[in-house]
Amino acid sequence: MSYFLKFLRGKRSSRFHQTSNNANLQKKNMEDDVLDSDLSHNTENLQLLFSQAPDLVIRRFPIAASKTEAALVYLPGLTDKDAIQDYVLKPLMHSSFDPNKELPITIGKIEMVNTWGQIENAILGGDSVLLLNGQITGYQLDTKGWPQRQLINPQNEISLKGANQGFVETGSQNIALIRRYIPHQELILKEMTVGIRGKTKVSLLYLGDVASEDVLRELEIRIQNITVDAIINTGELIEFIEDNPYSPFPQIMLTERPDTAATQILQGRFVIIMDRSPSVLIAPTNFISFFQSVDDYGSRWLVSSFIRVMRFFAFMMALFLPATYVAFISYNFEVIPMELLLTIAESRIQVPFPPVLEAVIMEMILELMREAALRLPTPIGQTIGIVGGIIIGQAAVQVGIVSNIMIIVVAVTAIASYNIPNYDMSSSIRLLRFPMMLSAAMFGVVGIVVGWMTIVGHLVSLESLGTPYGTPLAPFRFADMKDAFLRFPLWAMKSRPKGTGAIPTIRQGRNRTKR
Repeated sequence: MSYFLKFLRGKRSSRFHQTSNNANLQKKNMEDDVLDSDLSHNTENLQLLFSQAPDLVIRRFPIAASKTEAALVYLPGLTDKDAIQDYVLKPLMHSSFDPNKELPITIGKIEMVNTWGQIENAILGGDSVLLLNGQITGYQLDTKGWPQRQLINPQNEISLKGANQGFVETGSQNIALIRRYIPHQELILKEMTVGIRGKTKVSLLYLGDVASEDVLRELEIRIQNITVDAIINTGELIEFIEDNPYSPFPQIMLTERPDTAATQILQGRFVIIMDRSPSVLIAPTNFISFFQSVDDYGSRWLVSSFIRVMRFFAFMMALFLPATYVAFISYNFEVIPMELLLTIAESRIQVPFPPVLEAVIMEMILELMREAALRLPTPIGQTIGIVGGIIIGQAAVQVGIVSNIMIIVVAVTAIASYNIPNYDMSSSIRLLRFPMMLSAAMFGVVGIVVGWMTIVGHLVSLESLGTPYGTPLAPFRFADMKDAFLRFPLWAMKSRPKGTGAIPTIRQGRNRTKR
């Protein structure tokens, strides 16, 4: 009996899949077909095309002037119902107009469509489609109105003196935010579509008379060669277009600040805006760019230079401090002053683990606490981050799992990693701490030096869209050093960074007269 039931289920399943495949094949064959002049036949095709979308609205009505029957088709969750009612239906149904002239629709953008593929993309993209009986051409009306949030202060790139507006999930609004900063005709916008099932609009913004044509061509080729069902967020797009996907270092910068994006465009870089994403991509970029902040250009240059030097110092501490502790305690303890060595030995007398295992355990606990505080609601996350750290650290010392000096090393390392303004770069440094600790445990200070030389060699060999990642150090460009480790006065930085491949390098004149 059970075998018979399985046989029936298999037959039903095969029939279902066969019916589904036939329907999908029929829909696919319809994409290139043109509209029919019979409105009833067109509405039947629409119901077949959107058979899995029960919320599809097909509003049939007569046009007031000519009594021609029409149909307005849209998805209510993706359109602005007020715009449809006030600017489409009401003028067509109640206004008197000459039917031989243009329709009295006051929607800003109207395009002609004549294939079912165009109609499907228009409806799924949030537009509405107007079909008229006796015509083989429809009207695509810009009535987008999907749910969207208001402009708020950027959450991950907090600025003391910058603007309080951040990008949102709507690509057109993000483009408008950048246009407010650069209202110039040379600000070029290029649009592409990525994805087979979920079509995502990807826009490129750049200065046409400044940006490199070679970099633009390479970027367009990489985006157009993406063949995937759908791209949900910018992180997925980065993995498809970056030069070296096996590198721990980010080669394309993310930002949620319009002022940062505008600044990078003025330097000759490209901004990649992906619809439905609250962050934009900046490319090409270099290693130094990840340590620059928008506040660096809003403060006095001496203060900005000091803060930037502190960031690079924090980078070295976050990368090497745990490894240095392991190397000095395990191998090179002779370089530690005797008084400090006795203090460390006294604190480690009850610790049963070797220094490298002690450091790895504490670093893993720190990462677990950071991830827990990040995923929990803000009030609870702050409580866990503070109370949990104090309790776990104090209990671990009292039990004898770790030493006091290890708690200090881990705390200073965490503070140093949080001083890096870019989240992706900070995450990369936290990841590289672990192989550096293992190298120090095996070879001591020599292992740290070898690890650092390996990192430097890797940074020098990296590229971002074909441009050197290590510039202005490798290759060395003295003019670009004015905005690297130190931030020179703005009036002294007359040229754009050469690493971006910008065509006119001069970006400002002589803005300061000598007295």
